[in-house]
Amino acid sequence: MTAQAHLGLSTTRRLDRLSWPEAEKALREFRSTVVWPMGAFEQHGPHLPLATDALFSERILSSVLSQLSPNAPILSLPSQSIGFSPEHSGFPGTLSLSSGLLTQLIIEVGTQLCAQGVKRLVLFNAHGGQIGLLQAASRELRVQSPSMAILPCFMWSGVPGLDAFIPGDELRGGLHAAQAETSLMLALEPQLVGDERPVDGDHRQPSSLATPPLGWSLEGAAPTAWLTADLSSSGVIGDSRAASVECGEALERCLVSHWVNLFGSLLASDWPPSQPVAVTN
Repeated sequence: MTAQAHLGLSTTRRLDRLSWPEAEKALREFRSTVVWPMGAFEQHGPHLPLATDALFSERILSSVLSQLSPNAPILSLPSQSIGFSPEHSGFPGTLSLSSGLLTQLIIEVGTQLCAQGVKRLVLFNAHGGQIGLLQAASRELRVQSPSMAILPCFMWSGVPGLDAFIPGDELRGGLHAAQAETSLMLALEPQLVGDERPVDGDHRQPSSLATPPLGWSLEGAAPTAWLTADLSSSGVIGDSRAASVECGEALERCLVSHWVNLFGSLLASDWPPSQPVAVTN
């Protein structure tokens, strides 16, 4: 069976659906690109599943890849569904890898992909709590595999048009299991969404004990390394009461459109440079 036939069996164009001769050919293609969807195994309030971030990264990526040219040299790995989630420790069901273990996992998988000819590795991440860690791991991997580009992406970052559906203060402060995530899950897997909509973790309320000191913020120019238990007994940070299927469908369209454009741009490019730029003192 040809590589293209195997790809047709998988809506996510998964590398693990190929035989080794097909994988050898695909990974050595000009501009070969592998995408690794990254999620987490952590509490998302009483109304969303532990697999929320992993489900989002895999489903949005699947939709994106289905809209790219069938001949595009891009494949995905199976999703990494356990990530770095120490901020949610204490909530039953949460599982977290240490920062060192996740970093080493990325380096070991990445160096093997590079040795097999892969030109670009994209970490397609939907868990906000590991953005910085994946960026640091990517730099370490790039030093060991200078011929391969590593692109650590956060699924929600830089997406235009989200403010048309989510109020600005909720976009900034709805950090976890709030309106955006609840709405997207209602659009993707409504049967996994419970009825509760707690707002005890809405730190923007004047009476909230979770409001940081003046000039500081949970995330921003002067952030604090918060734990979810500092902010919320339910695990929700933000306000999900306005969540709806319609909002989720609009968010899905924005996300998919944005990443189709970015992956299209990447696939059309020759990044990274074939010869690293020489450093002079």
